Amino acid sequence: MTHDPPPPPAAPRRRLAAVLPDLAPWRTSRDFRLMWWAGAITVFGSFLTFVAVPLQVKELTGSAFAVGALGAVELVPLIVFGLYGGALADAMDRRRLIVWTEAALGLLSVLLLLNSVLPHPLLWPLYVAAAATSALTGLQRPALNAIVPRIVPHDQLAAAAALNSLRWQIGAIAGPALAGGLLAYAGLRWAYTIDAATYAASVLLSVRIAPSPAARDAGKPSLRGIAEGARYAWSRKELLGTYAIDLSAMLFAFPLAIFPFLADELDAPWSLGLMYAALPAGSCLVSLTSGWTSRVRRQGRAVVLAAAAWGLAMAAAGQAAHVWLVLLFLTLAGACDMVSGIFRSAMWNQTIPDELRGRLAGIELLSYAVGPQLGQVRVGGMAALTGVRTSVWAGGAMCFAAVALLALALPKLLAYDAATDEHARRLRERATAPDTAPDAPADPGPREPGTGPAPA
Repeated sequence: MTHDPPPPPAAPRRRLAAVLPDLAPWRTSRDFRLMWWAGAITVFGSFLTFVAVPLQVKELTGSAFAVGALGAVELVPLIVFGLYGGALADAMDRRRLIVWTEAALGLLSVLLLLNSVLPHPLLWPLYVAAAATSALTGLQRPALNAIVPRIVPHDQLAAAAALNSLRWQIGAIAGPALAGGLLAYAGLRWAYTIDAATYAASVLLSVRIAPSPAARDAGKPSLRGIAEGARYAWSRKELLGTYAIDLSAMLFAFPLAIFPFLADELDAPWSLGLMYAALPAGSCLVSLTSGWTSRVRRQGRAVVLAAAAWGLAMAAAGQAAHVWLVLLFLTLAGACDMVSGIFRSAMWNQTIPDELRGRLAGIELLSYAVGPQLGQVRVGGMAALTGVRTSVWAGGAMCFAAVALLALALPKLLAYDAATDEHARRLRERATAPDTAPDAPADPGPREPGTGPAPA
């Protein structure tokens, strides 16, 4: 007589499940699953161009300042259109906004491709494309962020943030890693071609998104509406703290613009793709072991500690003399940034009312994206004045100091507790209320088979 082998012990399974990513959003929301896959396609192509554009500027000019200036031309469009995009996301169908901006971003990739095949590629189209991409990102991202709480249960938003980040990280690792070899052996045109193709695929998926209309009482986009969102953010000092800390971390310790020069200074030009991939690789390690994040209540404290550790890791990367040590510290920095990002996203999505999510996502975009743009200007200008390595380690040290000062100035951030916060509790109650709740969107009608959410 044969006997079936005994099942594995339950305790190791529970311990493993506690570490691995929480897949509850995938299991409970078909829309979320589709969003994840559609977003992964877009992110992969975008990171090819993310590496190709600064490299092309470097080849055309040989100037670290010219590469850093990409951040300068992106800054104003991102601020203006980010705030306006937040108001649009609260006032119109978020799917429609996503589809049209995604198509326009694809056209910009085509323009970069056409410029790259010229006998003598021009410099100014790279700056024009960078500014236009920044404007379209500002219009689109608030809608992408604001749509998530509509398709994911309230108690799964932290898990959804981790899974969305994992999707981004897969593209962020594979894109730059492929870009390094692709740009070395096939040229810029292939990077732009693949990026344009991924946008085409993303648009085809975006048109299948279920409608996501504005709330019944939503007003038209206006300066008054933007100001209302800003007043709400100002009244929530714990939210204000997350914005300020993220902005400081990116302003002082975001050295991506000078990676081509850092690789040359380390006598390791082959490491450029690995440098770009190191940050998302560290983030990916956290996402793959993010099961513990759903059990953290003091999320504000986690944001502060992770941002301070990001600064220290960047300072160490600037001081390291060997390329593999630099890559190690960049990977550690990426892991810290992921921890901060998961808890920032959870705090926003668990406490901001639906009717304000678009506008608050526009404000969040200022910290998420304006910080890196200013950071590129900072690191490029400082590298020109003091040297590449000094620009990196000094930025990390300034980041640590800024985070410490902000933590002292905003005690509500350190005191935030997801279980007891009044705003989080109010949204939990709304999440279990009937669809007639004040912040419920207008009924879009029955969901057609095959529809899904937007790529991010």
